[in-house]
Parts: sequence; structure tokens; C-alpha cells
Amino acid sequence: MELAISNSKEKLSVSDAVFGREFSEDLVHQVVVAYRNAGRAGTKAQKTRSEVNGTTKKSKKQKGGGARHGALTAPIFVGGGVTFAAKPRSFEQKVNRKMYRAAIAAILSELNRQGRLKVVDAFDVEASKTKALVSKLKDHELGRRPLIVTEEASEHLYLSARNLPYVEVRDVQGLDPVALVSADSVLVTSDAVKKIEEWLA
Repeated sequence: MELAISNSKEKLSVSDAVFGREFSEDLVHQVVVAYRNAGRAGTKAQKTRSEVNGTTKKSKKQKGGGARHGALTAPIFVGGGVTFAAKPRSFEQKVNRKMYRAAIAAILSELNRQGRLKVVDAFDVEASKTKALVSKLKDHELGRRPLIVTEEASEHLYLSARNLPYVEVRDVQGLDPVALVSADSVLVTSDAVKKIEEWLA
């Protein structure tokens, strides 16, 4: 298949397996959830009755004082331990490489079908100026949340986009499913398309 290059009569020949793949909602959902879960800290921690600071000595005599109690570190007392205490854990979900690449290809293919994937010959700014990037983005009509993908994001481009809250700049190595599904549209250079194709083929 071929992708049209913006502001050019030329077309870019690409693989159907990468940019013409059938969309699988279940696969994409699984990979996006797994990717987001991998970023969760999982550091919540509470103390059990054996871990709280306090004596384990019996608090009062067994009989004659009402209810029978042992140590004041028991969960029924204020300052005592937690019954089913939360412990640090990993939220990581296993997603194999083949699934991950298939999901990226499915997202790119769907973006292409919806007309939200725009290919340009090159995209960069000459200096680290936010105004220059805003002006350049207006020419392409990318919506409120554009994602710019280049083969290797230049420092000028990255710094120019840093002050724009909804504009993301990624190189091919930094591309991930969450960034793709969150973007209104994706602007990708022809060099980056070839690199993506090599990666996902």
C-alpha cells in the first residue's frame, strides 16, 4: 500500500502488515492496560500487628476486667496493626514482543484509515522557539493533541514542544501504545515511517 505525503505529489510505499492491519480492540486494550500498569509504583504498605511499634505484653489480666484482650497491637485497638495489611507489589502484566508489535501496527493502521496519520518529508524547527513550532503545526491541522514522531527527535524540536501541554514529540524508539491512542493525530516523517516498518516487520 501507499501513504500520501503532505504537500507533495509523491507517495510512500509501505507494508500492508504494518499500516494496513486489521484493528483488534481486545489486543490493543490488553497492551495499553499492561503498558500503563507497568508504570504503577505499587509501593502502598501497611503494618500488621507484628510490625507496629508497641509491646506484645498482655494489656490486662485475663478475668475480671470485661472483655479479654492480649497485646494492644491487635487490629481492634487504635494504633494497632492492620488485619489484611497492604504490601508493596508489582502491577506488571506479561505481554510478549509479538503481541506488543501487533498492537502498535493495529493502532497505526487504524489511525491511517481514519485519516489521523499524516506523513511529511521532514519536520523540525531551526531554533528552540515555541512560537515557531506553533506556527508550523497550524499548517498541518493536527487537532488539539498532536503526536510528532521523527527518526531522531532534535533538541530544538523537543525544547520547542516542552511548553505546549498537549503536544508530544517522540522518536521511533520512544513510541508507545498509550501515546498513539491518546493523540488526536500523528505527524510522522518519512524516515520515521521506514524505521517503524523495520521495527514492526
